[in-house]
Amino acid sequence: MYKIKVQIQLKDDVLDPQGKTVGKALEHLGYSDISNVRVGKYIEMVSDSKDEKKLTTEVTEMCNKILANTVIEKFDFTIERI
Repeated sequence: MYKIKVQIQLKDDVLDPQGKTVGKALEHLGYSDISNVRVGKYIEMVSDSKDEKKLTTEVTEMCNKILANTVIEKFDFTIERI
């Protein structure tokens, strides 16, 4: 059994209006030393797969097909045995 943790972020050259809004809110709350806030997605899954290599391929396919919009987003994931 494996736990999969997927992090999805906008690509560096894509503007992040939600991150900008959060950054401004933090500044208004007195956190003036924070900058370049980026907001992303975190997805966690569990798999009963017995083959970690096959699972890695499948998670990459999931990210490319449905979890991330690869035109504007990048993704990274970890797989750990549980």
